Amino acid sequence: MKLKRVVSLFLVSAMAVTLLAGCGKDKGTNGGAANEGGAASNGKYADAMVIENFNVAANYQGVQTGWFGQLVKDKFNLEINVIAPQVGGDALYQTRTAEGNLGDLLILEKSQWQDCIQTGLIKDISDKIYATGSNLTPFKKQIDNLNGAYDGKIYGIPTEMMDTSPTSVSVDDIYSSPRIRWDLYTQIGAPEIKDLEGLIDTLKKMMDAAPVNDAGDKCYGLSLWPDWDGGDAMLGIANVVQLTTWYGEKIKQSVILKPDGTFIPLTDKNGSYYKILKFLNHAQRAGIVDPDSATQNWDSACAKMGAGQVYLEWYSWQVGFWSVGHMQDGRAHRVIPITDQIYYADADAYYGSGRVWAIGSKVDDAKYERIMDFIQWYTSPEGLMYQHCGIEGFNYYKGEDGRLYTMNESALAENMNVPAEFGGAGYSDGNNKLNQWIIGSNCTNPLTGEPYATSLWSSYKEATDTQMVKDWRAKYNAETPVDYFRKNNKLVVSPNISVPLESDSADIQVIRNQCNECVCDASWVMIYAKDDAEFDKLWDKMTKDLDGLGFQDLMAWDKKVYTVELEAKNAVK
Repeated sequence: MKLKRVVSLFLVSAMAVTLLAGCGKDKGTNGGAANEGGAASNGKYADAMVIENFNVAANYQGVQTGWFGQLVKDKFNLEINVIAPQVGGDALYQTRTAEGNLGDLLILEKSQWQDCIQTGLIKDISDKIYATGSNLTPFKKQIDNLNGAYDGKIYGIPTEMMDTSPTSVSVDDIYSSPRIRWDLYTQIGAPEIKDLEGLIDTLKKMMDAAPVNDAGDKCYGLSLWPDWDGGDAMLGIANVVQLTTWYGEKIKQSVILKPDGTFIPLTDKNGSYYKILKFLNHAQRAGIVDPDSATQNWDSACAKMGAGQVYLEWYSWQVGFWSVGHMQDGRAHRVIPITDQIYYADADAYYGSGRVWAIGSKVDDAKYERIMDFIQWYTSPEGLMYQHCGIEGFNYYKGEDGRLYTMNESALAENMNVPAEFGGAGYSDGNNKLNQWIIGSNCTNPLTGEPYATSLWSSYKEATDTQMVKDWRAKYNAETPVDYFRKNNKLVVSPNISVPLESDSADIQVIRNQCNECVCDASWVMIYAKDDAEFDKLWDKMTKDLDGLGFQDLMAWDKKVYTVELEAKNAVK
């Protein structure tokens, strides 16, 4: 998905709380004193500077403002101008690479990063990345692994790196699984959900029980959005691709990797893309899909989630939009396992989540130094607390027992006003628009001995051990969703590895773009098919059209490329 990741992306329930929070209070932010990661703006950084951040993870385009903008301005006298292909269109990448200058600070898909190294658009950062006291030195193994093909030179830094292992699953909740409103689910009798048709029936009953939210706005079983389609190295619409993992399968562009390690075409009617797309069609025909789904953007869908208008969610990080604020009253979403499903989960992103931070080759020495200082701060405990914990005194506080405690837990969903001392405006408006971490939130914070992710703090777990959570544990005889999946053999874990994958040839790139457009357009039409016969007719037409665009050649290419990745994963199991 074009993970608004948020949305990095990317992930687990801890990431949702990362969304909710953004930054930890820095005592030098407003006072002009020197602080960890860089000197204050009236010292080392006397000259104001603007850097361009080409960013495939960003959902926002323009200069970073609000509390995070002030933080960066006060620490580094720096403004970050975000250039987001998710907002401005994918043609931004082609245009800027053709011009020979993609930007200053870059966040790219791995394949793009590899291509840009070859064309001279990426700077070698070997001289600064492991400087004395570098916060990246503990992750040298992961960084060197990413750059292994470049003769000792360092051109990039992985995103979301972890301090665990390539096979660990340290989260309580996997990235994608069915999550529905607990209060309404129990109100209708907490029925066993055997399959996707049973899920539709359950959501329909929930809508009947609560057709509107507290404000009188209409509620829906699920709400879709098209503006993530084709992103994150996937073929097809994001709202389908991300749900295929509910059957242990993983979309790898034009092919589907099955739990047994075999590949089948995306177009195979026995595969999960067909299965999930038909589920969305049946849901739409049942009247439980938001009618704005085909035309609304992520922001509109997000607003509905935050208003309690959506009863099914499937990303673990979505807890920040509604559930975090409703743990006590039992109206939060909870994972409800479906009988016929087995869930695919990526292991901890030890080697990274697939994207890469880099610096453009055209930066001058002054800009290079300031960007690297920013990155060193961004990966420091202080910087990580800003990203993953929130503003101290606004998102969290230190208790008398020395532990950290969350506060204002609905800051993101409600876009709470931030005090002027931190930058003012709304919390969501000023949230970190880079939207991508270097070090994952589940890593251990050396200042506290606990993970950065607020949902994994002992204080948070105690505070959210509500009657709803107790009831869930009793029903499923498990402490967490991951615990349930493990006990019931419903978890397919994919090890985290980092291997160079062959980039698309020019011909394959053309075929891929055409096929992706075909699949996305046809998929949205199929969601609104009037019956199964029309759905299958449209599917067959899409398959025929794809073959005319070179889909068979694309599948052969993708199978070859992802077999390399699969063999590397199998080697560490």
